[in-house]
Amino acid sequence: MTLTEIVLGFGLTLVTAIPLGLLIALSPIARQILYPPIMLLQLVPKIAVAPLFLVWLGFGIESKVLLTVLMTFFPLLLASISGFQILDNRLLYLTKSMGASTWQTFRFLRVPAALPVIFSGIKASATIAATAAIVAEFVGANQGLGYVLLKGTSTMDIELTFAVLVVLTMIGIIINYVVEFSEWLMAPWQRAPMN
Repeated sequence: MTLTEIVLGFGLTLVTAIPLGLLIALSPIARQILYPPIMLLQLVPKIAVAPLFLVWLGFGIESKVLLTVLMTFFPLLLASISGFQILDNRLLYLTKSMGASTWQTFRFLRVPAALPVIFSGIKASATIAATAAIVAEFVGANQGLGYVLLKGTSTMDIELTFAVLVVLTMIGIIINYVVEFSEWLMAPWQRAPMN
């Protein structure tokens, strides 16, 4: 249950935050229209809106996934905006003067320059995803690791509490390795040279 919430929430964050970051980075109009409400949403305490999600969406997985998305979205959005804006304009002029199309410039120049920054945002969001799912289960769940952790701490069951913490740590390590491996595959120029 908890792993499903983490994967779904983090997956939704990936497919929404990166394209939105690209749009905001490359379009001044999108930046003026979209960035202020997103910033306002970020300032709302997430734990305070968790009960509202339960009222609106019920006690099912939807409210937990939405809270996970809400908590992981902003770090990845900021990293995506920064990554897509990091490119020096002189390089854009150079590629344009050499006859490169907009797609070629995007594919071979802007994306490679942005990937390291975006992956730093993915790593930050991935770390938050596990915490977000647990917090969502604290608020309203009758299953999942957050529920078990809350039950273990309320009954002073130290063994159960530590067992849940070990499982959560293992999930975090696995997620981190998946992100690291994805970065290794997608950004081969970032790999450390072999001695």
